[in-house]
Amino acid sequence: MSRIGKKPVSVPSGVTATVAGGEISVKGPKGTLTMPLADDIKYEVQDGGIAVTPANDTKRARAFWGMQRTLVQNLVDGVTNGFTKKLLITGVGYRATAQGKNLKLQLGYSHDVNFAVPEGIEIKTPDQTTVEISGIDKQKVGQVAAEIRRWRKPEPYKGKGIKYDGEFIFRKEGKKK
Repeated sequence: MSRIGKKPVSVPSGVTATVAGGEISVKGPKGTLTMPLADDIKYEVQDGGIAVTPANDTKRARAFWGMQRTLVQNLVDGVTNGFTKKLLITGVGYRATAQGKNLKLQLGYSHDVNFAVPEGIEIKTPDQTTVEISGIDKQKVGQVAAEIRRWRKPEPYKGKGIKYDGEFIFRKEGKKK
C-alpha cells in the first residue's frame, strides 16, 4: 500500500485539471502541463483535487501508484509556483553570463561554452558565479541543470567546477610530502 498515493492531490483555486484522451492536463496561472496516463492507474478529478488509485491489484499497479501521484503533484506545483534550480560556479576565471536565449560559460577551456536555453526554461545570472534555472516542468528544469553541470563537474581536490546549491563535495587531501 502506498502511503503517499492514498492522499488526493489538492488543486488550488485558479487551477483546472482534466483527464481526457489518454492524458491528464493541468492549467494554471503559469501555463499548461500535460502528462500521459499510465494504464494501471485510475485518475479521477474530484471537487477539491485529483485522486490517483490503482486500477487493478497487480504488483505493477501498486508500484506505479505513489510515483504517478507525485508526478500529478508536480504538474499542479509547476503551473502554480514553478520550479527553480540554482548552480554555483567555483574556480578562478570561471563565470557565466546570460545573453538572451544563450548562456555563455567560461570554464577554463580554450573556448567559451555557449549553451542554448530550451523553450519553456528561463535562465538568470544574478552574479558571475550563480546560475538560476526556472520553469514550470520539474523534469526539464532538472535536465537543463544537469546538462550545464556536466560541462565542468566539481573536482574533489580544490572543489573547482559547477555544483548545485547545497550540494556537498567530498574533499580529498592532496599528495603527502
